[in-house]
Amino acid sequence: MKVYFGLEEFKNRKNIVATIGTFDGVHIGHKKLLQNLVKHSKKCDGESLLLTFYPHPRMVLFPDNNDLKLLNSQEEKIELLDKVGIDHLIIHPFTREFSRLTSTEFVRDILVNSIGIQKLVIGYDHHFGRNREGSYHSLSELAELYNFELNEVSAEEIDDINISSTKIRSALQEGNIETANEYLSYNYQISGDIIKGDQLGRTIGFPTANIRVNEHFKLIPKNGVYAVNVQLKQGPLFGMLNIGTRPTVNNSNETTIEVHIFDFEENIYGQHMRIEFVKRIRDEKKFSNKEELAAQLELDKSKCLTIAR
Repeated sequence: MKVYFGLEEFKNRKNIVATIGTFDGVHIGHKKLLQNLVKHSKKCDGESLLLTFYPHPRMVLFPDNNDLKLLNSQEEKIELLDKVGIDHLIIHPFTREFSRLTSTEFVRDILVNSIGIQKLVIGYDHHFGRNREGSYHSLSELAELYNFELNEVSAEEIDDINISSTKIRSALQEGNIETANEYLSYNYQISGDIIKGDQLGRTIGFPTANIRVNEHFKLIPKNGVYAVNVQLKQGPLFGMLNIGTRPTVNNSNETTIEVHIFDFEENIYGQHMRIEFVKRIRDEKKFSNKEELAAQLELDKSKCLTIAR
């Protein structure tokens, strides 16, 4: 998959079959639409293309009233889309000026003149252009005017159980990791740099790596304890993670993310860690003392080790 950070990097070519959207999460519904896109491109001996945007449009249009959290960082989205098998990915900067394009201007200037589409594949509920004025009906008229084919993917084809990025965000915020992972068709993940904490974990036999997630917009699941897969330069590992305020040892309201990796003792400060959420074990609790906390962590570890990775 070739990646372009802006329309100006992409050179107009023949037989382009395209789709448009933010595709946050690259979930099951997204993948079905993209697989449909790839199928159409192969039928006409063409090349498949996704036009997406960064930052997320809501972050630009509502900067002062926006609590949107995203399922993917840009790096994660690129990796997930590459696995689907599309040929070209254009990540175009979304600005207020860009948002003012009418649906006609968007089709004429972007899809036809800049990209040179032969066919456009869209989901059944797709809207685009200024104030989301464009719809399948207007696209039908524009397709005839600008001489490209239009294919609408039905709800039945891409969304049998009404999956959406919004539903996945809600599941994660409720701690329902297994539902989120089912809708995504992969384990939800976060990544960040390993920073020094207060090192209290090692005093009770459970040393932890503190993770600083660099993307402020990345959705962090509900506070609690989770079984997780961990990816470091040393390779794939398994452990348990706590998201919360550490009420037993800390009076702060600051939320931390700490990972205890099973059977691992290397110094990993400064490394970058990727974490996959496998299952939620329990809520975060306050214990009377560190001994009670250590005993609970032993139980948590035992439970994690019974879980398929």
